[in-house]
Amino acid sequence: MRPPERGVFPLDHFGECKDGATKVLACLKDNKGDADPCRLLVRAYLECRMEHGLMAKEDLGGLGFDSGSDTEQKTPKPSAA
Repeated sequence: MRPPERGVFPLDHFGECKDGATKVLACLKDNKGDADPCRLLVRAYLECRMEHGLMAKEDLGGLGFDSGSDTEQKTPKPSAA
């Protein structure tokens, strides 16, 4: 089986990456849609999808991730009151 082409995002029918997806969605909800604090979770989720053939293997740098800025989970920015 070959990986899907870019732009194709097949469903995870066997739930191989469900835990990662759940964590990403929870993080986004906790941070009111701000994806920046969730970068490590998103990275891990994309890596899981690549490992299980749910998306084409690709350098994550091409998806906006660089090794220098993704080494630590960022803390959410305090909201202005």
